[in-house]
Amino acid sequence: MSKQVLIFDTTLRDGEQSPGVRLNMEQKLEIAHALRVLGVNIIEAGFPISSPGDFESVNTLAREIKGVTICGLTRAREKDIDVAAEALAPAESRRIHTGLGVSQNHLVNKLRMSKEEALAVGVAAVKHATKYTDDIEYFMEDSGRAELDYVYKVTEEVIRAGATTINVPDTTGFTFPAEYQALIKGIIENVPNSDKAVFSCHCHNDLGMATANTLAGVMGGARQVEVTINGIGERAGNTALEEVVMAMFIRKDYTGGLETSIDTTKLLPLSRMVPRGAWIQFQRCALRRDLHAILGRRGQDQRGRRPRTRTSRPIIRPRLPVQTSDNIEV
Repeated sequence: MSKQVLIFDTTLRDGEQSPGVRLNMEQKLEIAHALRVLGVNIIEAGFPISSPGDFESVNTLAREIKGVTICGLTRAREKDIDVAAEALAPAESRRIHTGLGVSQNHLVNKLRMSKEEALAVGVAAVKHATKYTDDIEYFMEDSGRAELDYVYKVTEEVIRAGATTINVPDTTGFTFPAEYQALIKGIIENVPNSDKAVFSCHCHNDLGMATANTLAGVMGGARQVEVTINGIGERAGNTALEEVVMAMFIRKDYTGGLETSIDTTKLLPLSRMVPRGAWIQFQRCALRRDLHAILGRRGQDQRGRRPRTRTSRPIIRPRLPVQTSDNIEV
């Protein structure tokens, strides 16, 4: 299995679901350019059919941002996919992200479809998307609460139809890390054609476990993580890009040497840029706690530390995204 974990940033799509977030086109371009320089692999730029503004965002980023895959979200409807394909047309590299819910709750209360009907609609959507691109991601919304046999069946059929990435969302932040790791591992082991797709973690932070679940999913075999800068997003937020990246960067001993393409020295400036544009406050994420730990000057930890030892600062590395000044904004 590959050691490379792809970084799928959805700050400009799912992150905009965060209360109070308003990004104009200039701000979106600034963030998108910074994400490209940071080294993300895929930027989800919006949901093109949802509004003229989202169509413009996806189309503009597809035209302006090179060296990274631009992704547009759709429902499993032909019209959605056609509009997304139009918006993504100028992109150097494009991805269509489509799908349906798979839990009983979603099937009955949201989609009002039987399992068989939803599966047929999902397969048809993937086949339609293949007319525009060979890079298709399929999301199985609310996977964390779905029946496993149905999840396995949907995965197998949409891969056969042409999906190359399978998104396994914990849509409501319901699962615990051990459950989510088992879910990803189970899909890979029980779906005959799982070797033909990349599996992706998309976790929410309702119970405070988005980062833990995402890392557990990676340990279970996922090789893409869906994240936002500072973990912004609807309700309690999404998985924070900086937390997942730094966890893998620091704990290669535990992950077996997993790598990302992220330049960690550029995390802090981007972390500051996103809240400024979105008019929200900084989260107290692990990155900033690490800054306090690294630059701390007082307390039991400071007095008790022996020279040249790392008894209480085991994670200091030259490429951690820190500044040399004591002036830390939190």
